[in-house]
Amino acid sequence: MALFEVRGVRKVFGRNVVLDGLDLDIFKGEVVTIIGESGSGKSILLKALMGLIEIDAGTIRFDDEVVSDASEKEWTQIRRRIGMLFQESALFDSLSVYENVAYALREQTDMPEEEIARQVAETLTLVGLPGIEEMWPADLSGGMRKRVALARAVAVRPETVFYDEPAEGLDPINVTRVNRLLLGLQESLNVTSVVVTHNLKAAFRISDRLVLIHDGKVVATGTPESFLDSQDPIVREFIGERMRRVLLAS
Repeated sequence: MALFEVRGVRKVFGRNVVLDGLDLDIFKGEVVTIIGESGSGKSILLKALMGLIEIDAGTIRFDDEVVSDASEKEWTQIRRRIGMLFQESALFDSLSVYENVAYALREQTDMPEEEIARQVAETLTLVGLPGIEEMWPADLSGGMRKRVALARAVAVRPETVFYDEPAEGLDPINVTRVNRLLLGLQESLNVTSVVVTHNLKAAFRISDRLVLIHDGKVVATGTPESFLDSQDPIVREFIGERMRRVLLAS
């Protein structure tokens, strides 16, 4: 049984049809990466899966329960099981690193402060940033901000983590570091990871399964190897021959 089951999802903004009858299954424990051209609806789908936007048609099920028509109060409960790494990190600049990572623990749990402090310290260690609780977002490099945001996303130990462009704006060294962190957290926390990215090298490196969105629909899904071997003209055009050679050589 799929952890997320998406059927016939449609989302329209004005005259722009972003998602057009999209179907998708996401299975527990996998790293699935959603790829597609800019504006293809990748991030919109992610937000729909979190209940951050309403869909116009179709259904979304999470853990065999229909959630696409859930109330905001119901979504508050559902989101306790989901962590989100936003594209721009979205740290609270007026809060210290400690307060940022502790935020969801205070909002979503009844942990006493002593236990919150232990969880924050443990989570910062998980992302390779022990002992920086008293620093401020303005003091952090781009790579550190991304890792603190990741710590905040997983502090409540969610079952699923969504990553919206996790390597956006990072240099190659930090891209590699974030990819390793993602896979390390996948193993240590036993989560399901759903990634949206335009970085094909990263997508092929970290994913159990790729999902290609085109014209508002899923047009291809499979292992990275199957994408490289695909004769589907949409898949081949999206990857491009030059990138395909790079990926085959890596």
